[in-house]
Amino acid sequence: MRHYLDHAATTPLRAEARDAWLAASETIGNASSTHGAGQDARRLLEESRERAASVLDADPIEIVFTSGGTESINLALQGMWRARVAGTDAVVMPDAEHHATMDTIAALIEEGAVLRAVPVTSVARIDTEAFSERLPGAALATALFANNESGTINDVGALASAAALASVPLHVDAVAALGHVPVSFRGLRADVAPGVGLVALSVAGHKIGAPVGIGALVVARTARLTALLRGGAQQRGLRAGTQDIAGAAAFAVALELAEAERASEAVRLAGLRDRLVSGIRSAVPTAELLGDPDRRLPGNAHLLFPGAVGESLLFLLDVAGVAASTGSACQAGVAEPSHVVMAMGRSERDARSVLRFSLGRTSTGADVDAVIAAIADATARASGSGPGARS
Repeated sequence: MRHYLDHAATTPLRAEARDAWLAASETIGNASSTHGAGQDARRLLEESRERAASVLDADPIEIVFTSGGTESINLALQGMWRARVAGTDAVVMPDAEHHATMDTIAALIEEGAVLRAVPVTSVARIDTEAFSERLPGAALATALFANNESGTINDVGALASAAALASVPLHVDAVAALGHVPVSFRGLRADVAPGVGLVALSVAGHKIGAPVGIGALVVARTARLTALLRGGAQQRGLRAGTQDIAGAAAFAVALELAEAERASEAVRLAGLRDRLVSGIRSAVPTAELLGDPDRRLPGNAHLLFPGAVGESLLFLLDVAGVAASTGSACQAGVAEPSHVVMAMGRSERDARSVLRFSLGRTSTGADVDAVIAAIADATARASGSGPGARS
């Protein structure tokens, strides 16, 4: 039996979202066509947009459907950069962002952007004061709502307010936070002038039980944003191309279900997570929980196993039927140390010795028990092997 504890990577498709996708896929017509079939498709698309906007506390016109979190982040950051006020070149980015953000900013640096890096604390929280200090005169800023590795939840309201006061447009990556904590686009807006403060927020469908390939960028009416894709005037001209009606319908259903169960699931998942952490630390006394011990995503358990190699642990647990994550990037088949762990002030050796267990709506006590039963043997066998081992 396989025990899946990698919901932060992707979570199982909801039956209701699947059914909504299948039903919508029967719709004939392009939503941009003017004939009756096209208008039927348009009606379903716009109803889905309205439902998504209601959950995200935004205006329907502010919902731009995308293929997922990575595209949303790219549209936000590249679009904001290319529409920036002349003479502003600085971009403000904390040190522990998702690679979708880091790699996009790296590409902007090649185009002339100047990075103003912001440190994070030892629990991976964005330093609000340092963030504020780096804002004046910047072209744009970006920040995670909740860290996808450590699970630490940032004070996004304070970051948005700081950006508004500094007259800097801000993008928030809410991909990891969606479905676990309240996400209100309107509530986080704190503009002192049009086009500044929080102007864009990224979310992804497959993190909440929608199909892979659908997401959204919430874009304020006042935002200055240049489109990446051209060839049509769809979605305020911000994302050209035939729109995914079935994906939008499935996404709207998944959003509504995730929001309806969010509060009760937070309590349930936090209880499972705490039992998981307690059991792991009893079996492996040297294991250490990383990230904020209290203000963290309810299903996240990010742990350091000193002396063990994360990749080896991952393999051994997989053999035992447990699916987890190292929380590190893997490029060209080469495992990289977690940049998040190093940003927290830990060594590269520690950054190679972490695992992230993430729970979701299908998680059970049996999944927790499976990890606890396997972790001591896996840690013992993973210790002393590989480049990250201690002598």
